[in-house]
Amino acid sequence: MIIRIDKKDFERAKTMKNLERIGLCMLIAGCLLSINGCGKEGPDVVTPISQLQAEADKMSVKQLKSRAMEYKNMIVAMKGKLEKLAAKLKEIPITEQSDAKAKEIQNSIGYTTEYVAKLTERFQVYYKKLKEKSGDVSGLDL
Repeated sequence: MIIRIDKKDFERAKTMKNLERIGLCMLIAGCLLSINGCGKEGPDVVTPISQLQAEADKMSVKQLKSRAMEYKNMIVAMKGKLEKLAAKLKEIPITEQSDAKAKEIQNSIGYTTEYVAKLTERFQVYYKKLKEKSGDVSGLDL
């Protein structure tokens, strides 16, 4: 049995592949947005640094350490994700580095790196304030 593929079938398959890529990008974007969470469920990367500093001034040593630990844990988790993404990218041959799959991984690395930078900046607010108040900073090294 011979299967004939005409130009329309080829175009449909090409369109479907593009839709899958768009869907994957949307999924990645959704995952990155969900990492931030809602309300005070996890580390915040949206609130301006100046506002976080004002809030940190009013916090107790225990609250500061707790908040700094939340940020540290998320930073460590995101660095682990970055290592996995980098390993995936290394598996792709150099000749295929410009393909869609490699571009998606590179975009994920970029978004995750930006997220880690924001987390680290905010972590430093609580860490510095904890040190100012002579709090115990053991276990908070990045």
